[in-house]
Amino acid sequence: MLRIIGILSGIVMVICVAWGVLHLRGRPQATPKAPLQTAADAAPQSAAQGRAGEWHEWRGPGRADRSSETGLLKQWPEGGPKLLWTAKGCGEGFASVVIGGGMIYTAGNLGENSTVVAFDLNGQQKWTAPCGKAWTNGPGGTRGTPTYEGGRVYYESPLGVVVCLDGKTGSQIWSVDLVNTFGARNITWGLSESVLIDGNNLVCCPGGQSATMVALDKKTGKTVWVCNGTQDMPGYASPIVADYKGLRQIITMTGQAAIGVNAKTGELMWRHEHKTSYDANIPTPIFSDGYLFIDSGYGAGGSLLQIDIVGGKASAREVWSTKALDNHHGDVVLVDGCLYGCAMGGAWMCLDFKTGEVKYRDNGIGKGSVTYAEGRLYIMNEGGGVGLVAASPQGHQVVSRFQIPQGGQGTTWAHPVVCGGRLYLRHGDFLYSYDIKGA
Repeated sequence: MLRIIGILSGIVMVICVAWGVLHLRGRPQATPKAPLQTAADAAPQSAAQGRAGEWHEWRGPGRADRSSETGLLKQWPEGGPKLLWTAKGCGEGFASVVIGGGMIYTAGNLGENSTVVAFDLNGQQKWTAPCGKAWTNGPGGTRGTPTYEGGRVYYESPLGVVVCLDGKTGSQIWSVDLVNTFGARNITWGLSESVLIDGNNLVCCPGGQSATMVALDKKTGKTVWVCNGTQDMPGYASPIVADYKGLRQIITMTGQAAIGVNAKTGELMWRHEHKTSYDANIPTPIFSDGYLFIDSGYGAGGSLLQIDIVGGKASAREVWSTKALDNHHGDVVLVDGCLYGCAMGGAWMCLDFKTGEVKYRDNGIGKGSVTYAEGRLYIMNEGGGVGLVAASPQGHQVVSRFQIPQGGQGTTWAHPVVCGGRLYLRHGDFLYSYDIKGA
């Protein structure tokens, strides 16, 4: 039985109320549609890349959730790594964190407003910036994660207010109301994407009748282009860049499909239908060397698409599909040709990127979200449990685990971040910073 509680993307939320966790028996196979020739793990590049020790956007460089950190602990002491500090004042919400310019940014409901919150690297709150009315429908709180680029912070609230803020002071430089400007249509659990910076453009997806995706000038907020090729409702996923064979595309999930849009002109290049219950297309797409993995919960499962480029035009065709990995909102990472993520029922899985073959299925520490660094998966489950897992198709080996402190309200849906030798974990109003640097 399922009872829906809510969604966010930067994250999305729905609770499985009574669902048996699957054990390692039988391996459901993907349905092949065409042979796959090659697929590298190289992440697509967007403008908000950042230097070492920085994490400028949702899922980090290339939105791939793969940290370049090295020299990290291979296992943690009993009770977990050293807790450096605890910051209070994030507000209510499920946004993750970004790090840039010596600051940490997240977002939450503070009072009656959706608010971007800034901390220094010691966890001291430096400023708060309200960004329109708060989302209060069940559950209340922010969804998407801010984006940092060039000393500015960009953020989209669940009610469709996009703001550009000064990263040092929080003062507002510009704002655009997507509902008033583009006829944005809100969705059951609120607009949840984390806006994308691509060159001089900020890209977001209002999902209006005539504005599926738009590009705004990142300096002024003025409209650059509008893609009106579909009439789909918005999804909960965040857009990515795919630069392949001379064509730069913005790819995202609407409520009903995966789409590719010309990054320069806003022209709709292709649309591949991908339906799920409640139009809950949430996980961030993964692009690698001409192939795109898309995935959704509620039994919808995942598909690998091949993106063909001919004469400056793009099309998408399915290579394989599977019901085995129906990721809800904890996202999936691609490492060394393997996809790692959690099925909606709570089992952690590894799939071969080329074929969709299931390499393993294991309960691990339970349903949650994931990021990757230096051969390890960093997992946080929905109850505040944290696990360190070897990233290997041979099996799901939980090397270490611990529990974050009590105090935060609700379920732990904010995704973990590894950056600057630290592990950042958020639970509601609290942000925790752990030292994971090796000796």
